[in-house]
Amino acid sequence: MQASATPGERGAWRQSAPRVAGWMQARLPRDARLYQILFLAVLLGSGVVARDFALRWEQAALTFAAGMTTQLLWARVLNLPKRNWLSAIITCFGVSILLRADSLWVHPLAVMLALSAKFVVRSGNKHVFNPANLGVILAITLVPGAWISPGQWGNDLAYAAWFVVLGALVTQRARRWDISWVFLLAFLGLIALRIAWLGQSWAVLGHQLQSGALLLFAFFMISDPMTIPNHRGARVIYAMLVASVAFVWQYQMYKPNALVWALFLATPLVPVLDRLLPAPQHVWRQS
Repeated sequence: MQASATPGERGAWRQSAPRVAGWMQARLPRDARLYQILFLAVLLGSGVVARDFALRWEQAALTFAAGMTTQLLWARVLNLPKRNWLSAIITCFGVSILLRADSLWVHPLAVMLALSAKFVVRSGNKHVFNPANLGVILAITLVPGAWISPGQWGNDLAYAAWFVVLGALVTQRARRWDISWVFLLAFLGLIALRIAWLGQSWAVLGHQLQSGALLLFAFFMISDPMTIPNHRGARVIYAMLVASVAFVWQYQMYKPNALVWALFLATPLVPVLDRLLPAPQHVWRQS
C-alpha cells in the first residue's frame, strides 16, 4: 500500500497550490473569445464528422472568406484601430453551425449581412443584434432553401455535458455567466410547469435537458456580452423575457426555431434596459 502524505507534505501542497493556480492563470489567454473559438471549432468539426451536420466544406470556406473580407472592409472604411477579428471568426462559426442551405452563396451572404449590421445598426457604443443570430434570421426569412435543422444535434447526454462545462468556462471568463443560468432556469421552469399542468411524462423535460441546441443558445448566443444589457438586474429581466417569448413561440404558437426568434425579437429592448438601468459596458480582456 502507498503511504499517505505526511502533515509536512500536505502543508507544502497547500502553500504551493495557490502559486501553481496563479502561474496557470497568468499564462492562460484572458480573452474569453479564444476559448469560444476553440470550442466552436471542436463542435463544428465533430458535428460534421460524427453528427452529419450536412455542411459542405465549400460553404464553410466561403463563409469564413466572406466574413474576414467584410470585417476588413468595414475596418478600413471606418478607420478602426482594432479590427476585432475574433468576433468575426465567432460569427462565421455560429452561422456555419446553425444555418443550412442548398446553395453555396447563402452562408457567405448571411455572414456579410450580419457583420455589416454590427457596424451600421448600433446604439451608443454597442451593436444591437447578435451577428450570428441576425444572419441566421435574415437567411431563413429572405432566402428560399435556407433552414435551421434542430434535429442535427441528437440527444447525446455527453454532448450536452460538454456544452455546459465549456460554456460555463467561456461565460464566466466573460463575466456574464448570470444571464445563461437565469435563461435556462426560466425556460426549463416554464416547461416543467406545462408538464405538470398537462400531466405529461417528465421524460419531456429530460429531452430538453439533453438538447445541444438549447445549451448552445444559452451559453454562446444569449450570453454575448456585447449585445446584452450591461446591468445585472437588467440581464435577469432580459433573460426571463427571452425565455418567455421562446416558450410561447414553441408551445403556444407551435412554431419552429423558437430560441433564435425570441432572441431576435427581444434584442431591440437592450438599449432601453441600458438606459433605464445604466452600468459600465463590457470590455473584452485582451491576451
